[in-house]
Amino acid sequence: MSTANSNDRNASRAVMAQMIFWSRWLQAPLYLGLIIAQGVYVFLFMKELAHLVAEANTFTENQIMLIVLGLIDVVMIANLLIMVIIGGYETFVSRLNLKEHPDQPQWLSHVNATTMKIKLSMALIGISSIHLLKTFINAEQMNSVTIYWQVAIHLTFIVSAIAMAITDYIMNKSIAIAHGEEH
Repeated sequence: MSTANSNDRNASRAVMAQMIFWSRWLQAPLYLGLIIAQGVYVFLFMKELAHLVAEANTFTENQIMLIVLGLIDVVMIANLLIMVIIGGYETFVSRLNLKEHPDQPQWLSHVNATTMKIKLSMALIGISSIHLLKTFINAEQMNSVTIYWQVAIHLTFIVSAIAMAITDYIMNKSIAIAHGEEH
């Protein structure tokens, strides 16, 4: 009887393991949603670019700079979306099998959850930098409390990225020591 119970438990564990492993596919619609969001950003970019081109002679240099920074911001957010979509899918759902594809992004060959976090934090710092630059260019129309908060948030992003990089370094060093790779 104990052999039958053991077989039943093993079968139940196998079914549970398969369900847990299959559950990663529940993320696929989320990545599809991000692809649709990227389409919205492409539309926003084109609309703002058309506005810039159509009315360029009516803008001051500062206004043009602010619009261009807005376009750069959209591009950086789109880059962030690509990193999350491709890297997240590859890391958490399924391989993309792009080994021989000439357009495979270089960073994809060594992507994992930790490198994704660091890349995403660096992208957020870049996006935050653009917002901060827009704020500084337009500082005379900004509330000083808003400027202080934007600087504080930007610094928080920087400190977080540094903390993640240090944590990654310590973890990798500990793993290397545990495996006898470092002397």
